[in-house]
Amino acid sequence: MAKALLARYASRIQKPDLSLSPTARLTPAQIRTDILSGLTVALALVPEAVAFAFVAGVHPLVGLYAAFMVGLITALIGGRPGMISGATGALAVVMVALVADHGVEYLFATVVLMGILQIFAGVMHWGKFIRLVPHPVMLGFVNGLAIVIFMAQLTQFKVPGTAVPGVSPGEWLSGLQLAMMLGLVALTMAIIWLLPKLTKVIPAPLAGIAVTAAIVIAFGLDVPRVGDMASIKGQFPPFHLPMVPLNLETLQIILPYAVILAAIGLIESLLTLNLVGEMTGQRGGASQECIAQGTANVVTGFFGGMGGCAMIGQSMINVKSGGRTRIAGIVAALFLLSFILFASPLIELIPLAALVGVMFMVVIGTFAWNSLRILAKVPLMDAFVIVLVTVVTVFEDLAVAVVVGVIVSALAYAWNNARRIHAKSYTTPEGAKVYQIQGPLFFGSSDGFAELFDIEGDPKAVIVDFADSRVVDQSALQAIEAVAGKYEAAGKRLQLRHLSRDCHRLLTKAGHLVIDSDDDPDYALAADYHVRTGILGGH
Repeated sequence: MAKALLARYASRIQKPDLSLSPTARLTPAQIRTDILSGLTVALALVPEAVAFAFVAGVHPLVGLYAAFMVGLITALIGGRPGMISGATGALAVVMVALVADHGVEYLFATVVLMGILQIFAGVMHWGKFIRLVPHPVMLGFVNGLAIVIFMAQLTQFKVPGTAVPGVSPGEWLSGLQLAMMLGLVALTMAIIWLLPKLTKVIPAPLAGIAVTAAIVIAFGLDVPRVGDMASIKGQFPPFHLPMVPLNLETLQIILPYAVILAAIGLIESLLTLNLVGEMTGQRGGASQECIAQGTANVVTGFFGGMGGCAMIGQSMINVKSGGRTRIAGIVAALFLLSFILFASPLIELIPLAALVGVMFMVVIGTFAWNSLRILAKVPLMDAFVIVLVTVVTVFEDLAVAVVVGVIVSALAYAWNNARRIHAKSYTTPEGAKVYQIQGPLFFGSSDGFAELFDIEGDPKAVIVDFADSRVVDQSALQAIEAVAGKYEAAGKRLQLRHLSRDCHRLLTKAGHLVIDSDDDPDYALAADYHVRTGILGGH
């Protein structure tokens, strides 16, 4: 008997999945794959970091430094091996107003404060609240972000600042240049699609970039290149204290931006963490990721970087290229630094078409195509949330979209539960009427709860059985007191039965229960409680 009980207990203990440990998979083949994947990610990071620096209104090196430092620190101590972090557009669009109004030094101070707030969120384990994000919101998130990534690549089809003499920067490419650009993009995408069918020794995106770059350089094709956007040559990021006054006025300027940036950064990072976790079979790490993102941003703010968060596009490149351990992220950051310090002339020769082709394949892989197929099969509200979050992500920003999606989903859930409350009734041999409440009693169902009772027609003794219900909040307490008050005014007595332990504690704390004794519905002990009225009052 004892052995049987022990075996059953042991079977309930979750065994650690050693296959998910990065060190368990650290084979020579995996190390080679991670290094090549990291190189691919680093090449894709360059135009992204430069472009987002332009969006924020800062020097390109400010974006590159952020991509290096945020990427390195989060790769070392982040909550999910395989994730890539760096400067992102979601943060850049918030930073531009701060830089325009107060200058780049206030941005550095804001990034430091943003990091401190993120560390605090991690220490408080607030990352666990990402569990409240429903699956329709996740689908809308990846769809919206895929569209945003796609739209961001369209700017590469415009004339860069130094690309064509005599042609105004910002104009769309046309004629032969546009045709070559489209052809090279298609070539890169074809290589990425076909190569895995032949071999997986080299990550397909890296091969696509290498082949396309070789063709452009060998034939001297006149197409936009990385160097046309801006020079990426620089030095090692120097330590730099933000040159801002340390007073209350500065705090009033940077705090609102820091809160918004911290929230956007954590939401995007934690959603990316979940997405990468689904693809790699990993779990947990939300609080650790918050601390890693915060630490990275604090350091970045002191080294002249614009801050950052997880990058879903680069994370998808890494995961689909085979990157699974921390080595991939570390190597990506170190390669990016080497580009800045030593290899800028070579990297600046890479055609933007190759990198656009890689990102287009990321868009195709990121977009949840099955969500289009299931829209007609899932509940109408879930379909609405998927579309809503997608649209808001594209036209507003990620944080607003997720918050809106969660609020709409929560209201829909509350409404559905509010309609579920009902009661079965019967009369006992002693003449008491018993109402068996079914469904949760909370703010949404409190009005429906009050309508269940026939106060005028009920006998002198009425019992409300909560075995299949839960008393959740203050509105529920108010509803119980209101019903009890009506029975009391009618000269009748109301009793509560089968309260669960949490409901018992809630009612006892409010002072509603006259009899204070244990009531355990698990063992069907029916202890009746009289209700004390006048505790909360009507208004």
